[in-house]
Amino acid sequence: MLNGTSSSGKTSISASLLELLDPPHFHMAVDAINAMRAKGKTRELAPDELPEILRRTRAGFHRAVAGMAAAGNDVIMDHVLSEAWRLRDCLELFTPFTVIFVAVRCPLEELLRRERARGDRSTGTAAAQYDVVHAHGDYDIEADTGTHTADECARQIAYEIVRLPNDNTAFARLRHQQPRTAEDY
Repeated sequence: MLNGTSSSGKTSISASLLELLDPPHFHMAVDAINAMRAKGKTRELAPDELPEILRRTRAGFHRAVAGMAAAGNDVIMDHVLSEAWRLRDCLELFTPFTVIFVAVRCPLEELLRRERARGDRSTGTAAAQYDVVHAHGDYDIEADTGTHTADECARQIAYEIVRLPNDNTAFARLRHQQPRTAEDY
């Protein structure tokens, strides 16, 4: 699971990892799930509707990834854990699987530059996510796309994956630290 702010380089790292990892992996990105949702002029959403629709979208994404893994597929999950419930939901759903948790970091100034250059995001999304995405603090691997290319980060991740013990991953540690509460739903 790659976790980082918008424009941090998760999708680029994932593309490189697909070329490096055996057996074949699937790249599943929250952005791709969001792109599947109906948009347009057919029906305007009321401002109070969007948060619940987004919550259901993220919860469905988690379950789609878990379903692919349960069917025996290796998955590279590309996500933005900008709300505490998202991590807690993944911790519970992915209990049967070994999850290698990767922080994808990038300096804020570079994130803002990338958002402006992309033109497909509202500037400030990454800044709003910056302090919360990594708030849980525990990872198996750290990648910095501000100082390394996506290919370099992917090679580092691929190298470190094989060296990690399966019984003491960040997900296993976090699972014991973060109890679920009613407010998370």
